[in-house]
Amino acid sequence: MSNRVFVIGVGLTKFEKPGRREGWDYPDMALESGTKALADAGVDFDKIEQAYASFCYGESCSGHRAVYGLGLTGIPVFNVNSNCSSGSSALFLAAQAIRGGLAECTLALGFEKMQPGSLGSTYNDREQPMQRHLLAMAELQEMYFPPAPWMFGAAGIEHNTKYGSTNDHFVKIAVKNHRHSVNNPYSQFQDVYTEAQIKADKMIYPAGGITRTMCSPTSDGSGAAILAGEAFVDKHGLAAQAVEIVGQALVTDTPGTFESGSLATLVGADMSRLAAQRVYKQAQIGPDDVDVIELHDCFAPNELLTYEALGLCGEGEGHKLVDTGDTTYGGRWVVNPSGGLISKGHPLGATGLAQCAELTWQLRGTADKRQVAGAATKSGVALQHNIGLGGSAVVTAYRPADR
Repeated sequence: MSNRVFVIGVGLTKFEKPGRREGWDYPDMALESGTKALADAGVDFDKIEQAYASFCYGESCSGHRAVYGLGLTGIPVFNVNSNCSSGSSALFLAAQAIRGGLAECTLALGFEKMQPGSLGSTYNDREQPMQRHLLAMAELQEMYFPPAPWMFGAAGIEHNTKYGSTNDHFVKIAVKNHRHSVNNPYSQFQDVYTEAQIKADKMIYPAGGITRTMCSPTSDGSGAAILAGEAFVDKHGLAAQAVEIVGQALVTDTPGTFESGSLATLVGADMSRLAAQRVYKQAQIGPDDVDVIELHDCFAPNELLTYEALGLCGEGEGHKLVDTGDTTYGGRWVVNPSGGLISKGHPLGATGLAQCAELTWQLRGTADKRQVAGAATKSGVALQHNIGLGGSAVVTAYRPADR
């Protein structure tokens, strides 16, 4: 049996400020994205054999409730909760079921209904999953609240100190991603900012110069992807629209996370690096073969760190890509044409599937004004990176099926 896996349909809601759409609950979000994905694939829900539903904020079996809006066929439904990497973890599992010959057609469905403001813990009567990471970071950099911008901001400071990058490089990344989002109708924000405006915005982490417009916002929204095996694609005549997953890896923390004495490693750089290396080997490609990238820019410094983790440049050279404009239109790669998490928004359980949707559209050549020219060519390759602290890094490479 072939173990090839294809994305045959994707769907996405517009990402919204929490509570902006009155009465818009997570089952409504999931119904919208899931219905769009099924229509895009041209298949009915009764063809789905397994579903993987991702979210972070919700009661047990919220994934079941979300999937039930699409149909009640008795299929297995799995709830996936892995912080910011939940959506791509659901995608990984849905692909794994096909890759292992356990199903011919699966659904990955991510959603999130969030509260405004900084992320907080839900359960305060037990150890937090991130406690070990936080304590290790506090030994290297004075702790600051809220913790998420501190963690990534501190890693940015480390890069500045070790390699000569500056906060201006992070500001320029934020400017780029906000500029990209202007052409994305699904984006929470579609505003252009100057460097001066980014710097003058509300300060979130003063020591690292991290302002509000350099941070991903909390968001409501949902994304979905329908995956299928080769025989299913052939039977239903879907090769022209299918996008093949040619490499995929999910990596969790290793001993080095806590032993390296590196802030970048504690926020996932080594997990991302290992996942990328595995994907390049699986797909028999290298960074120079990639045209378009959606990566996890939860905070602007993390985009720069991820350039290095994905092998777009050498260690300590990420800021040089910013200086040369190599990560936007006209450069070597277009990174986050969607606007990234910073501008598109970050409903945690949906983010990985929104990245998948964007890259599917790019490889099909249907991304409208966001279209990356190289992605829609015969040799187009797209790369996805999604990370969740605590933690998992998921990297996926895609190519059109009919090329």
